[in-house]
Amino acid sequence: MAKFFAVFLLALIAISMLQATVYASGGHRGGFGPGSLTSSQCPGQCTRRCSQTQYHKPCMFFCQKCCAKCLCVPPGFYGNKQVCPCYNNWKTKEGGPKCP
Repeated sequence: MAKFFAVFLLALIAISMLQATVYASGGHRGGFGPGSLTSSQCPGQCTRRCSQTQYHKPCMFFCQKCCAKCLCVPPGFYGNKQVCPCYNNWKTKEGGPKCP
């Protein structure tokens, strides 16, 4: 039983690493990632990204600023910033995240 558990755990780790490698190399689908947008697509993607926040105006302002620089907006309404490193790594003077 211990061998089965060890093999199962190693298989899960290997699959996770493979998925992360494919994701990081741009092998993911769906139009997300660095440079995946044009500047004209930013308003629509930021509207989607900011649609569920109570702070819509600041979210839209900073999202569009980040999108113009990075040419990508992460999928979903929150998180998933690892898909767009530029969006994820741009920080405020205080060290907090600049992009929503």
